[in-house]
Amino acid sequence: MTVAIDRARRPSPSDGDLDGRVPGLLARMCALARDDPARAEVRAELINRCRPLAAYLARRYRNRGEPLDDLVQIATVGLIKAVDAYDPERGVLFGNYAVPTILGEIKRHFRDRAWALRVPRRLQELQLRISREAGPLTQRLGRSPTVADLAADLCEPEEDIIAALVCAPAYRALSLQAVLPGTESAELLDALGAADPLLEGVEQRATLRPLIARLPDREKRILGMRFFANMTQSQIAAETGISQMHVSRLLGRSLRVLREALLAD
Repeated sequence: MTVAIDRARRPSPSDGDLDGRVPGLLARMCALARDDPARAEVRAELINRCRPLAAYLARRYRNRGEPLDDLVQIATVGLIKAVDAYDPERGVLFGNYAVPTILGEIKRHFRDRAWALRVPRRLQELQLRISREAGPLTQRLGRSPTVADLAADLCEPEEDIIAALVCAPAYRALSLQAVLPGTESAELLDALGAADPLLEGVEQRATLRPLIARLPDREKRILGMRFFANMTQSQIAAETGISQMHVSRLLGRSLRVLREALLAD
């Protein structure tokens, strides 16, 4: 059995070149029965020899907000799929088959993770506008903008601003605890922490009122401190007797519960 492999282009190993032993390994693996123990050994070596290709392709996406190690793991999953599904009888060069398979796995990851929840397009667009405008608005005001500030600046209803902020973590690159663009330390979450009762209007909405009521008492209390009293996480930690990290986790969990329930509705 002859196994086709692309030999036309021989760049440096750092450029994702295939190991020179790959053709022979492919030939050996394809010649062995799938239940032959020797096939598993050859397969493992073949995958290991092709890992530089997966790493090279993963590095193409290293500036998209994902840890490179995670991307390499995802690319390796694509590599394994390519090795297992490759059929030399089709006459396709292994490199020509493996590259799109690996890239497809990486792109699928970004597609699945970009909006982890099905956020309505209007909220997606509004959330991105908030992210873009919050920094300049913070600089103009000399403080973190409130929901009312954002609503006035963007000419949007306050309830829509709140809904967009609650849904923001559905896009992984923009967390409620991410630093706002154009600021040194102001967080997107701070935009909810105004002196006015930010969630009062939301609680009157039939969609969120029962959802907030379902939260555990401690989480409702912490939300009240954060959003009604404009307390920082450190102040909440001192008041409740728990660590700031625990406060952060509870806030994140509460917002995630509200977000998922809101989007489910």
